[in-house]
Amino acid sequence: MDVPDSRPGSSREPVPRARSGMVGRRYPRTGTEPVTARSPLKLRLLLASVFLPLFVAGTVLFAVWAADSAPGDSPGSGPLTLLAVICGVLALTAALDLTVVLRRLRRERGAAE
Repeated sequence: MDVPDSRPGSSREPVPRARSGMVGRRYPRTGTEPVTARSPLKLRLLLASVFLPLFVAGTVLFAVWAADSAPGDSPGSGPLTLLAVICGVLALTAALDLTVVLRRLRRERGAAE
């Protein structure tokens, strides 16, 4: 479902890295970072691609382990469930970051979505 972009100046052309965020610069610069400071998108892409499957596997592993644990086992089902939830949240965070990075890279290259 392609929805036309009615914003002024939005013509599927490559967007410079300085303006590749969804909103652009929200706050004036206050630090000493260079004007051309950029987020390391390829590093973020690599890290999210590596850790997303690891966190998904951890979620599944801890959830199955928690389901198979009997009363009196060490560790109990409570800590294992907590670990499964933590891994699930980290997997969702990695998936969200992967989506944002891919969208920004696609926007910079000017490819159609």
